[in-house]
Amino acid sequence: MEMRLPEPGDALTGVDMFAGLEPEVRQRVVAAAVPRTYRKGQLLFVENDPGESLIILRRGAVAVFRTAPTGERAILTVMRPPDVLGEVSLLDASTRSTSAEAIEDTAALALSRPAFMELVHSNARILDAVMRSLGALIRRLTEQNADHVFLDLPGRVAKTLVRLAGESQAPMITIELNQSQLAEMAGGSRQSVNQAIGSFANRGWLRTEGRRIVVTDVPALRRRAGMNER
Repeated sequence: MEMRLPEPGDALTGVDMFAGLEPEVRQRVVAAAVPRTYRKGQLLFVENDPGESLIILRRGAVAVFRTAPTGERAILTVMRPPDVLGEVSLLDASTRSTSAEAIEDTAALALSRPAFMELVHSNARILDAVMRSLGALIRRLTEQNADHVFLDLPGRVAKTLVRLAGESQAPMITIELNQSQLAEMAGGSRQSVNQAIGSFANRGWLRTEGRRIVVTDVPALRRRAGMNER
């Protein structure tokens, strides 16, 4: 999958939350942030950790998930640069409501809560961007709840693959997500998800390459998921 990388010299390029800031303010944000790196499989934070920083992704990919008392995981979304994580717990000064794991080697910037709140109080555009981010989060969770009511499992798998493919117009899109992780996102057993993937492969919509999935027909997956054509 194509990754959106920041341009050299500006670690905040493409980050919607900081798009309206003056260059000197952006420079202060970067100077106040702490660079962090995470190896594939490493946790960025877990549920109920203190919400002490905003995480700005620069490279890699992160799965955001919840864990049931039984230990089962439900992946809520996969985030890539220039996405940000952790704004909810920063705003309400509460603990993390989700966990996050690097599913690729990842580089990020961590902006402390005091620095973030100073920005929010002094820049109205930041607050506007935070509100849009929260609105998008609420819409995504509402849609996921509806999907579990109205879509069968293959439909949810198809929709998950379409979301992971993103806006890429490439004829083939490689998704760095194994079938266990896909099952956690679609809300089904690995065996059932494997059957759906096999069915899609037989139709020529995708193929599997080890722990990767190569999508070759996004429009067909969109139709299977009941999504509007673009």
